[in-house]
Amino acid sequence: MYAIVKDRGKQYKVRVGERCLIDLKADAQTGQILEFDNVLVCSNEEGKTTLGADTNKNAKVIAEVEGIKKSAKCMTIKFRRRKESLTRRGHREKYTRIKIKEIICD
Repeated sequence: MYAIVKDRGKQYKVRVGERCLIDLKADAQTGQILEFDNVLVCSNEEGKTTLGADTNKNAKVIAEVEGIKKSAKCMTIKFRRRKESLTRRGHREKYTRIKIKEIICD
């Protein structure tokens, strides 16, 4: 059983009991329950798959927030051949870690 959900412009394939990283939800607290209503694809135990957000209006995915995680640091270096002409910048993307509790397909 799996589902593909759309959340703020990105799509995620999720299964029950799976942990996944989504883009940062700044207002989410650890232990909070999230509901994803925009389900694009839903597959049940029998293998029946329904496609399209308009056909899956009653389907939803329930997840629990486990916390915030940072990705590995991505370094960028701009080097020019002149003296003291080196620029270094680092960036770490933040994610919200969730655990899928239940997938409801009708």
